[in-house]
Amino acid sequence: MIGKVTAMLRRPPTSSIDPALVLGSLASSIMVLDAGNHIQYVNGAAEQLFQSGATYLLGKPITEFLPSDSPIMALVEQARTGNLMVSEHGISLDTPRTGHRTVTVQAAPMTETTGSVAVSLHEQSIALKIGGSLSSRNAARSVSAMAAMLAHEVKNPLSGIRGAAQLLESSVTEDDRVLTRLIVDEADRIVALVDRMEVFSDKPMVERGAVNIHQVLEHVRRIAENGFAKNIRIIENYDPSLPPVAGDRDQLIQVFLNLVKNSAEAVEPEGGEIVISTAYQHGVRLAVPGSEVRRHLPLLVTVQDNGSGIPDDLRPHLFDAFVTTKPTGTGLGLALVAKIVGDLGGIVEFDSMPRRTVFKVMLPMVQEGDEA
Repeated sequence: MIGKVTAMLRRPPTSSIDPALVLGSLASSIMVLDAGNHIQYVNGAAEQLFQSGATYLLGKPITEFLPSDSPIMALVEQARTGNLMVSEHGISLDTPRTGHRTVTVQAAPMTETTGSVAVSLHEQSIALKIGGSLSSRNAARSVSAMAAMLAHEVKNPLSGIRGAAQLLESSVTEDDRVLTRLIVDEADRIVALVDRMEVFSDKPMVERGAVNIHQVLEHVRRIAENGFAKNIRIIENYDPSLPPVAGDRDQLIQVFLNLVKNSAEAVEPEGGEIVISTAYQHGVRLAVPGSEVRRHLPLLVTVQDNGSGIPDDLRPHLFDAFVTTKPTGTGLGLALVAKIVGDLGGIVEFDSMPRRTVFKVMLPMVQEGDEA
């Protein structure tokens, strides 16, 4: 693929298609380095990889973002000096900006520009990410079925148990009333849990409209800073040019409140940090079940923390209901996130390593013809 990319970069356009738009739609990170290894071009995927816009990246030496002893730099030099395309699989990329990734790297000289090299970084775990996104959707669907079952099969018997305990309470001794009160209280607790589960039931789709995602995130930040994240540093890194999200304001608040709360509980009291970012990404589309329509998901919101990371044994089931490491948690927070994001037509996924856990939510934007 790198050969095609370099040809597109140096060949004059012969059609109305802009080569930059083609490169911007690729999932691989593409960049061009000059003879001094300064960045001359990046596509949208490379901007996401380095968590910076093209305006910031262009002109910077690549060694500001990659270690000088990285195998990637050795491949770039090999392509430049040997004037040939080189590639290598399974290179480990581990920096504060990129996190830990395993990539396939291709580097090829641009013969018409002396010393310039085009570099392609393709993450090998992309299939695992897609699988994880589908798993979160399947988990949400299984939770929906379980919610309907719980509401129907559990609440009615509990009502009878609670009523019987109240009748017994009037005819037993004071010591035994402690036991009848315990029965009533436990029945109420189970009903409250079932009520929370009913959020997952397959109800008609909520009305969706144009939502300013930054107003949603600002509301979440205020709640966090005045409550559960009072002593945690929250950093905002927003793209102010983002178009509106096609969604429901209250549900989006619920999604990001849960994610920020999880991050706040994962970080240490001293030095804890949460970074909330927004960005526009090209080329991400999701097939709508039951049709040939592909929904564009260009709006990316990330919630990153510097906590200890997600345990390996928990990751495959992270979006399942009742999965939690918290002593007092119910394990419904991330299941609710997966359900809401899926209902809005979006995707939620995560990357985690010690000191860097990132939840990424990809959402649709309001398009012409959308109606609430």
